[in-house]
Amino acid sequence: MNKPNVLLIAEAANPEWVSVPLVGWSLAVALGKVANVHIVTQIRNRDSFLRAGMVEGRDFTAIDSEAFARPLWKLGSVLRMGEGKGWTALQAVSALSYPYFERLIWKQFGADIKAGKYDIVHRVTPLSPTISSPIAAKCARAGVPFIMGPLNGGVPWPKSFDAERRQEREWLSYVRGVYKALPGRKKTLKHASAVLVGSRHTQSEIPDNLQDKCIYMPENAIDPARFSNNAKPVNGVLRACFIGRMVPYKGPDMLLQAALPLLNSGELKIDMIGDGPMLEQLKSIVTDCADAVTFHGWCAHEQVQDIAANCQLFAFPSIREFGGGVVLEAMALGLTPL
Repeated sequence: MNKPNVLLIAEAANPEWVSVPLVGWSLAVALGKVANVHIVTQIRNRDSFLRAGMVEGRDFTAIDSEAFARPLWKLGSVLRMGEGKGWTALQAVSALSYPYFERLIWKQFGADIKAGKYDIVHRVTPLSPTISSPIAAKCARAGVPFIMGPLNGGVPWPKSFDAERRQEREWLSYVRGVYKALPGRKKTLKHASAVLVGSRHTQSEIPDNLQDKCIYMPENAIDPARFSNNAKPVNGVLRACFIGRMVPYKGPDMLLQAALPLLNSGELKIDMIGDGPMLEQLKSIVTDCADAVTFHGWCAHEQVQDIAANCQLFAFPSIREFGGGVVLEAMALGLTPL
């Protein structure tokens, strides 16, 4: 059976980053093993693609949408009101800049799509269901299936954590549902051939009359090449690790406060892997037991598993998560998640 020719749109895809860009990269590479894939990504990812061995023009095309994306990104940074905060505000700004990216894609690939060079056009990233794809209708008119997803995000904030929600500057999250009324969203879903959903919550936000287009596909998985170590057995003091950004919704402060009795008694040590605006606050929590907690800061992927493999427990105190893939990564190393 011949492999299908796929034009894969991954605006965010980067093997050297984390979160959405890493998901975009991982999915693109995986799909490349079962289909003839040509990846279309944003220019900021170009150098990382080249370092990963990709050949420009053959394997991927980097679209330069910076003339529109850069100023809007700066605006989003201001609206976030703090590094690592205001994720919903940043997504709102991305929703404004993304259509220009697809416009440039159509300008470069539209003729090939209409000529039938590609069997499928698949938008992998953005993952957010709030961002529309103008190219969906154009593909439909050309008779080429347009697939989007896995979409994920928008998990509601627990009501009892409203203080953390405000600390995260998530003001727009209170009116997030407005995106469902945008005409671009309805048009995108109408013309999509299939919508991959990464969670039941995301599927619940798709209109009832379009539910038959949804394919439930949990996006979480691990890359055995990146997580191949084995956790060390307990040898003396129990050791736990935290992996993530040091921001309120990740709950690193709750972890340290809850662990203080064990840290002070010498029964537990914790490795904190990651960086963020709460770092100094976290250090102040463990002033009296500083030797029991190691703050590693940001670490490269290969370093993360080496540190985590020296632990037995994985502490995951997040208030809310869209995917929580780090839990599977920790389990792949043999850690017990808490």
